[in-house]
Amino acid sequence: MSDLSKLAAEISVCNKCLLSKSRTNAVPGEGPENAQIMFIGEGPGFHEDKQGRPFVGAAGQFLEELLAGIGLKRQDVFIANVVKCRPPGNRDPMPDEIEACKSYLDRQIELINPKIIVTLGRYSMARWFPMPRSARFHGQPRKFEGRLVVPMFHPAAALHQPSLRKDVEADFRKLPEILKQFETVEESEPPPPEAEQLSLF
Repeated sequence: MSDLSKLAAEISVCNKCLLSKSRTNAVPGEGPENAQIMFIGEGPGFHEDKQGRPFVGAAGQFLEELLAGIGLKRQDVFIANVVKCRPPGNRDPMPDEIEACKSYLDRQIELINPKIIVTLGRYSMARWFPMPRSARFHGQPRKFEGRLVVPMFHPAAALHQPSLRKDVEADFRKLPEILKQFETVEESEPPPPEAEQLSLF
């Protein structure tokens, strides 16, 4: 069993926060252990909780369409979330829940060691882009600790707000070129420890 598989097994029985009391299944994440691109969403929804897999609902179907548009399948990328268990009623994750899962996400990033991390939505984006009202940063890569971090709108946001769909599709089309330019992007300053939450889907 690989270190990533051991970590997934650890996540599956985690009881660090109250989300463990209401979940059906924890959702560690899935994808190749040597993925060059890692997507990080917010948290599992209804279908993800039932199946124990990330992005299997409507937003997941849209994500697969977006990947197909740049010649990728979901099996080519690693997909995870900031929190590994579904918040009741699909509410936003609480700060203590995000903190409880932080070490798991840290270890996943370390083990997979992707070249590109795509943040989907404000809670994963806030880890690297703490500025308030940062919608203007979507699709613009920054380099942190040797990795490119590309903030994007969550696919669910485009489903709820059709006006965002073109932005999401345009941002995804940039990914192949961003990967090619990996070495040329300069390192960015790390975010301050006391970061404000973002207002971004």
